[in-house]
Amino acid sequence: MRVLPLLFLLCFYKLSFGQCDKDFSMFKHYSIELENDTINYHTYANKSVDSLTSVLLYIQGSKAYSLYQVKRENGQLWKGTTVPIKLKTIPDNYLFVLISKKGIPFCTKLDEEIPIPNSYYKNQTLDYRTSQANQVINDLTQKHKNHFKKIIALGHSEGSDVIAKLGTLNNDITHFGYLSGGGNTQFIDFITFIRKDVDQGIISETEAQKQIGALFRDLKDIMNNPNATDKFWAGKNNSYKRWSHFSEPPIDNLLQIEKPIFAAIGTTDRSVALESAYLIPIEFIRHKKNNLTFKTYPMLDHGFGKEQENGTFKNHWQDVFEDFLKWINAN
Repeated sequence: MRVLPLLFLLCFYKLSFGQCDKDFSMFKHYSIELENDTINYHTYANKSVDSLTSVLLYIQGSKAYSLYQVKRENGQLWKGTTVPIKLKTIPDNYLFVLISKKGIPFCTKLDEEIPIPNSYYKNQTLDYRTSQANQVINDLTQKHKNHFKKIIALGHSEGSDVIAKLGTLNNDITHFGYLSGGGNTQFIDFITFIRKDVDQGIISETEAQKQIGALFRDLKDIMNNPNATDKFWAGKNNSYKRWSHFSEPPIDNLLQIEKPIFAAIGTTDRSVALESAYLIPIEFIRHKKNNLTFKTYPMLDHGFGKEQENGTFKNHWQDVFEDFLKWINAN
């Protein structure tokens, strides 16, 4: 269930007034022109590219959001982002890379829904997002041949599925980060959470059977119409095509990767079932593979946040990211 809203979706910062492009002038923008497609990606670095030794490609989760958003109000500018990584925490020797989703601008107006083009729905698939990432890495390595010692691919939520698939295509990647993703098909998460509600007394067994029966009917309809972009399920932006094309178990792809993998999930994740994530270390053990580091973060949710006793909310994403950076340095 990687399509639930991310808790860190919009982080707001009050800044001086300015134009959208000027506000994000720290990014450089590139386009890869293919025969039937254009892929837009964006890079950030604290230093000139000649002095950089590592690439960090971050693949965000689901839904048709821009990477950054702005709003002008009373001479002030408010910024929002779907990127949880703070730019100031990117190591000085890293080139940080983001990819815009098909048909979605890099920057849009905050608090306003944007029109979603048909091209987004037509390309709302695991294969397409994986191809995007692969093309971007290839473009970078061709432009800077033999320059980068480490090429790191980090995905969160739906982006973790992309990272797993990417590992079966691209041999240049040296390190993989797999955050808040399961090992089994996404469909099993819905069943798992229904059964948990029964165990916790939230719903009755009778109600659970009704919900599961309805779920099976919905899933059959999705798989009988696997390329439908005019039918939606579990969210107005989640087409049948999206669901059918993201239904393959990521563990099948993860097991094909021979490079180091860092996988992590919060134990109170309500978008991906913890049980599904535990399938990953189990299968690596069963296949006698030793390239996995698996971590659980107690009491943290899908976006690695936690509600405090006083009712406030604390985000621990940065703690997880710092653990990931330490792991990279050690591997």
